Amino acid sequence: MRNYWDYIKVEELLSLQGGFDNDESKLSNDEVVFIVVHQVYELWFKLILRELETARDLFRQNPVPDMKLANAATSLRRVVALFEQAVPHFRVMETLTTRDYLDFRDRLIPASGFQSAQMREIEILLGLDDNLRIPLGREGSYMAALRSSDGSASPALARVEHRRESGPSFKTVLYDWLSRTPIDGPATQESAERFARAFIAGHEKEIENRIRLAKQNALTPDDIARLEQRYRAEIKFAERFLQAEDEEGLDDEARAFRRRLRAAIVFLESYRELPRLAWPREVIDLVIAVEQQMIIWRQRHARMVERVIGRRTGTGGSAGVDYLDQTALRYRIFNDLWAVRTILLRKPSVPLLSHEDEYRFRVED
Repeated sequence: MRNYWDYIKVEELLSLQGGFDNDESKLSNDEVVFIVVHQVYELWFKLILRELETARDLFRQNPVPDMKLANAATSLRRVVALFEQAVPHFRVMETLTTRDYLDFRDRLIPASGFQSAQMREIEILLGLDDNLRIPLGREGSYMAALRSSDGSASPALARVEHRRESGPSFKTVLYDWLSRTPIDGPATQESAERFARAFIAGHEKEIENRIRLAKQNALTPDDIARLEQRYRAEIKFAERFLQAEDEEGLDDEARAFRRRLRAAIVFLESYRELPRLAWPREVIDLVIAVEQQMIIWRQRHARMVERVIGRRTGTGGSAGVDYLDQTALRYRIFNDLWAVRTILLRKPSVPLLSHEDEYRFRVED
């Protein structure tokens, strides 16, 4: 006989809210709320990791089958939905008053939400650069914070170490795939740079038109000078971005890769109405949506913490709300995908393609 409670493991699940002493009868309703909400988050994180792994493994293929891009989009769309679902859960936490939480908070020290191995796994799998990480507190690294309080290894540490060794990040394989995009012809460095030059010329023409309009509508000479300076800075940004001159310390090979990558992103965004570019562009949009929702989740987390306990030191020794706010600002992964939005052109201003028919579906005779 198959039963719902056996399939979902209901009894086992409902026995996991006993805290450190594994005795729920000793806990207040407030502490059980705290435990349940965090357990639900860990279950959401588990699903997010599964979907990100699926998408990562698809893009590890070379070439990536066009027909599989819909599967990648499905996984990324689900990750977006999961983060969207996770945000309102902070409202449940906000039913705790400051005094409610303080009644049991000290028992958590030195435990911290920073020790969520699965959140660290999500960051690693997506491709967060370790150089961006903010020190938590007394630990020298985020890996040290995953050790047990006596310094010994822990299941959380083992989980994250395994993730670090489990293959390239989603960002790495996604960017490799994008760099292989055939840009108005073959997927070569020459075609990428030819397109970039044509795009910059279109950008300059469009900005000059905006400067002309600004001069017509400006109130004072100072307004004209200020607006012209801003618009010309946009031209310079577009040039430096597409030529990868905004990044220091790159060797020739790495800089050439960044140029191909960025030209490819601009290309896909600029001609998204062409049938064979529709799914690649959809993937790009969903990757941005994933990161956007993750940022929103971090910001909402910070506001919940500030509402409940203010700006006191975190249980794990972190700067509390200040630490959480910094992660929302600094823990950015797909900067190239975001930066492209600054330089995209109106459809009439994008360069004409010489091989447009190659991006349409072929009708067999």
